[in-house]
Amino acid sequence: MRAFLRRAAALAAFVALLWAVQVVNWITGYGLNPAFGLIPRHVSGLDGVITMPLLHGSFAHLMANTPPLLVMGGLLVATTTRALLSVNAVVIGLGGGLVWLFGSSAIHIGASGLVFGWFGFLVARGFVDRSLITLGAALVVGVLYSSILWGVLPGQPGVSWEAHLFGAIAGAAAAALVRTHVHAPRLGGVDLD
Repeated sequence: MRAFLRRAAALAAFVALLWAVQVVNWITGYGLNPAFGLIPRHVSGLDGVITMPLLHGSFAHLMANTPPLLVMGGLLVATTTRALLSVNAVVIGLGGGLVWLFGSSAIHIGASGLVFGWFGFLVARGFVDRSLITLGAALVVGVLYSSILWGVLPGQPGVSWEAHLFGAIAGAAAAALVRTHVHAPRLGGVDLD
C-alpha cells in the first residue's frame, strides 16, 4: 500500500509540476517553448526530447492533457508494481527521439506524446501480459480513450500528430520490452511471477 501511495503522490506531483511550469511559461510570454521545446533534427532542440512533455501552448492545451494524464497515470500507478520509471523512459526517450528524427519542422510541445505513450503501453500490455488486471486496464483505456487514435493522423493544424503516433508506438514497445510484474492470474496459464 505504501508503494502505491508513493506512486500516486509522484503522479500528483508530476501533474502539479506541469501546471507550475505552465504558469511560469505564461508569465514569460511562452518563452520556454522555443528554448526547451523539441525541434526536430536540430541539436539545440534535442533537449526537448525530455522537456517537451512539460511545456504547453496555453492553459487550454494543458487542461486537455490533464484528465487523460490522471486517468491513464492512475491506471499505471494501480497496475504497474515495478519498472514505472523504465516504462516512462522508453515512452519519453523512444517517442521523443522518433519525433526528433522524423517530426515536421516545428517546435513540438505538450504532454500528449506521453498520454499516447501511456495509452499504447496500457493497451499493448493487456495483450502481452494477458492477466486479468492488465486486460481490464486495456479495456478501460480502450473504452474511454479509443477516440484519441484520430490524433495520430496528419492534417490537424497546430497538433503534433508525430508526437501522438511515436508516443503510441513507444508505449507499445515499452509493453514488449519492460517487465512490469503484475501479480495476477494469467488467462490461459499460470502466473509464475
